[in-house]
Amino acid sequence: MSEHTTALRLRPPAHRVSRRAIGYWTVTASILWIILIGVQTLIAVTSDDTPSFLTVTLVLSCVLCPLHLIVMPQWRYRVHRWEVTGEAVYTQSGWLKQEWRIAPVSRIQTVDIERDPFEQLFGLAKITVTTASAAGPLRIAGLAHDRALALADELTKTTQAVRGDAT
Repeated sequence: MSEHTTALRLRPPAHRVSRRAIGYWTVTASILWIILIGVQTLIAVTSDDTPSFLTVTLVLSCVLCPLHLIVMPQWRYRVHRWEVTGEAVYTQSGWLKQEWRIAPVSRIQTVDIERDPFEQLFGLAKITVTTASAAGPLRIAGLAHDRALALADELTKTTQAVRGDAT
């Protein structure tokens, strides 16, 4: 191993996302549940002969919805982590299916910040770090907007200072 090569190991990243991400995840999931339950209810109310499977799925939706809205955002907050060092970007995300990723700084090609309307409402942003990896980009979602801006700036400076061809 040369003096410029560092062995990167998969490990839990140090930083959590913003606590405001809990509210964001709850609101965005609520919208999907409202649409699903609304469509099921509309069909059940307007149908002359409501199929029994629809009644079952409507009841299941009404039971699962509050459970999902209580458990999922808290669980995601506990799991989602990130860290940037001089050598790599570390991410951990998911809630049912969890993913841990490492991207060496020398492989970073672009750093993007994105905010959907609800992220803007909650003062959040997500960073996408595109690398020369077949696994695709790393995403850090649920960051406070000002932290995302600072992190993008830090990554850009670090990437420019590291020798490598990002391939």
